[in-house]
Amino acid sequence: ALAASFSLACASHPSAPAITATSPHIVAAVASTTRPEADRARDAARKPAEMLAFAGITPGQRVADFIPGGGYFTRLFAEAVGPSGKVFALLPPASASRTGAEGQVALEAIAKQHANVSLVQQSFTTLTVPEPMDVIFTAQNYHDLHLARLNLDWAQVNRQIFAALKPGGVYLVIDHSARAGSEVGVADTLHRIDPAIVKSELAAAGFVLDGESSALRNPADTLLLGVFDPAIRGSTDQFVLRFRKPK
Repeated sequence: ALAASFSLACASHPSAPAITATSPHIVAAVASTTRPEADRARDAARKPAEMLAFAGITPGQRVADFIPGGGYFTRLFAEAVGPSGKVFALLPPASASRTGAEGQVALEAIAKQHANVSLVQQSFTTLTVPEPMDVIFTAQNYHDLHLARLNLDWAQVNRQIFAALKPGGVYLVIDHSARAGSEVGVADTLHRIDPAIVKSELAAAGFVLDGESSALRNPADTLLLGVFDPAIRGSTDQFVLRFRKPK
């Protein structure tokens, strides 16, 4: 009788379905009419549904888009987490200068359009969020922490990212691949980074590597050209790493 009762209880409380690129909230976010055509034109290369699914984005979450550029993923997060969720676009002034006024204007417009989006401008060294995050996401930006002109304490930035996540939270890192064994100096010359460096640095901050996705890999990329070179721009080989803060 006890076994039967336990089986019935398990049947009445099934585990949550896995999050995939075809989960309804993700499909709806990608298909949203609030997304500009310029964003949609980049979807084939950036695979937003796969990226949101791999990050584990769900309705109601608190998500931080770290160095959001013009807000490509910020818009997607706003739709995917829904009105019960919150999205924080974390824009340090140094990254804002790279994006330019156009990027900041775009982010301000996103915050006006979506009540669940807040634009947070802080320096890299004082990075904080108003509440613990479920997910922190950065796309094509991690190498910037090693740019000589910024002279950042990248280890401190990583510790702040770690502190901003709730226990069990996810840090999703997408970036342009450098050849294995490359020094961090290629961040300045090619705007790439060896994924092994990212893994090592985030492990030192306390993160645990939780998964890797090959969705953005491009074996045709020799990894020798700068990411803005017309021969490879928009189709670089990119790694996708999911890290988790231990509970």
